[in-house]
Amino acid sequence: MEVFGLGALGFWIFLAAIIVGGMWFDSQKRESQQETLRRIVESGRQVDAEMINRLVNASDAPENPDQDLKVGGIITAFAAGGLLVLGWFLGRLDEEIFNVMQGVAGLVLVVAIGLYIAGVMTKRWQQDQ
Repeated sequence: MEVFGLGALGFWIFLAAIIVGGMWFDSQKRESQQETLRRIVESGRQVDAEMINRLVNASDAPENPDQDLKVGGIITAFAAGGLLVLGWFLGRLDEEIFNVMQGVAGLVLVVAIGLYIAGVMTKRWQQDQ
């Protein structure tokens, strides 16, 4: 039973590390943008609102969110297949594990389908605008 407690603790530590890492990355990105603006001002170049918007918003929005969602869906679908194969190998030890892994792979496949459909819908919405 203690092993499950350590596994849960490891999961939460991993999750916290990802969140803190993401926050650190965002702060570094903002700091870099501000440094770029500072250097432009120090060089004596004129800075207008359009240039500031381009620098600040340069990496905020993906250029092709529909394509990114579709690629994410395809990658996730292959992950579902990998989970199914893993379940097959583990099922050789215990048949119940294979049944559980089928459910997990099915859930991941549904997420993959959702991502792909979101990509298709995003492309349609962009074309309507």
